[in-house]
Amino acid sequence: MVASEKTIYISSDSICESEQPTEFDSALFSTEILNSLQLSGLPNHRSMLKVGTPVMLLRNINQSNGLCNGTRLQVMKLGKHVIEAKVITGTNIGQCTLISRLKMTPSDKRIPVRICLRQFPIDVCFAMTINKSQGQSLDRVGLYLPRPVFSHGQLYVAVSRVKSKKGLKILITDKDGNLAGTTTNVVFKEVLQYL
Repeated sequence: MVASEKTIYISSDSICESEQPTEFDSALFSTEILNSLQLSGLPNHRSMLKVGTPVMLLRNINQSNGLCNGTRLQVMKLGKHVIEAKVITGTNIGQCTLISRLKMTPSDKRIPVRICLRQFPIDVCFAMTINKSQGQSLDRVGLYLPRPVFSHGQLYVAVSRVKSKKGLKILITDKDGNLAGTTTNVVFKEVLQYL
C-alpha cells in the first residue's frame, strides 16, 4: 500500500469528430456508456493515483529516451495537467519525465464507431503479464502460475527476465489451489525436429 494522498483523474471520452456520428450512434454511445468501457491497452475512465505508485506507460511517448509502451515508472508528483514520474526499468532508470494527457483511439474492432479518449497514458502496475515483461531486465521476479503457461516460449520469457537466480520466486498451484512443485513447459517439438 502506498501511503500518500490519492488524486483521481477523469478522462474525457467522445465519439471522434471525424466519424460524423448519427443520432443513433450518439444515443447508443452516450457519455456514460463511453466512460464505462474498459478497453485493452487504454487507461480507465477514472484513474486513481498516489505519489510512489508504480505505473506502466500504455503508449510510445519518446522512444529515444526509453519512454515506450511497457516502460515502468514511479509517480513522483501529481499535478492538475501533468504527472511527474521516474523511470524504474530499462536503460534510462532514474530519469524523470513529465506525462501529459493524450488523445487516444482504441483499435478494438468490436466497437462500430471510432471513439476518442483523453487521459494520461498510464496504468497502475504492481504486476504485469509475461508478454508485457518481454525485453525487460528485473532484479526480482515473482511468477504466479495457477495453471501451466499456455504458449510456446512464455515460461522461458518469464524466467529469463530476472538478472540472478536469487531474485526469482515461483508459486505453482494445482487445479485445487494446492502448492505444486512442477508446471508444464509448452514446447512445439515440430520446431525442433529439423535442427
